[in-house]
Amino acid sequence: MSNQLIDRSISMNFLAHAFLAGPDPADRLGALLGDFVKGALPGGLPPAVASGVELHRRIDSFADTHPAFRQSRARVSPERRRYSGIMIDLFYDHFLALHWESFSDEPLEGFAAGVYALMAAHEALLPQRLGRILPLMRSQDWLAGYRAPEAIATALDRMAVHRMTRPNRLAGSGIELEARYREFEQDFQAFLPDAASFAAAFRRSRRENPSPTQHTS
Repeated sequence: MSNQLIDRSISMNFLAHAFLAGPDPADRLGALLGDFVKGALPGGLPPAVASGVELHRRIDSFADTHPAFRQSRARVSPERRRYSGIMIDLFYDHFLALHWESFSDEPLEGFAAGVYALMAAHEALLPQRLGRILPLMRSQDWLAGYRAPEAIATALDRMAVHRMTRPNRLAGSGIELEARYREFEQDFQAFLPDAASFAAAFRRSRRENPSPTQHTS
């Protein structure tokens, strides 16, 4: 339980959450903010964006109980398993980018550009840490760049230095993806359709049974 909380508090799997949030801009923005917003909602956010954060949290909880995701975590070497949630989140972003055409008719580069533009248009809502990395994220096109395993390794190394407060084994963990690449890919292919169905069902249920404070913006 505690390890899962550590994992979710620093993970940055932006691509999967942006995709699973669906087409609504408020949902997508909330999904992108999800790793940075803690505590009770709405947390100072517009209700529609807070609802996207809630969707992000529901997807994280769904992932933590999904057999394929749990299998992926078990594939990580014992010395790094404490950080396996962080690693698998990013491994799955890699496979989503790699197999993007199987899940979306929109080119990945266009989708990524829309994500960056959405965040830039709502810069006032971005947590400070996210606002700081957005220019680099956009200029280097991190989301489309996740197609390359080397980009995932670099992201994990960056997180080991900049988002972990204590010495850790996250640096160099890109080697874990290389070591069991096909197994992780198979896990992802089992997980993503289920996650997409779960997210769509949550969005549909919310539309049919809106909360008193929920509205679109």
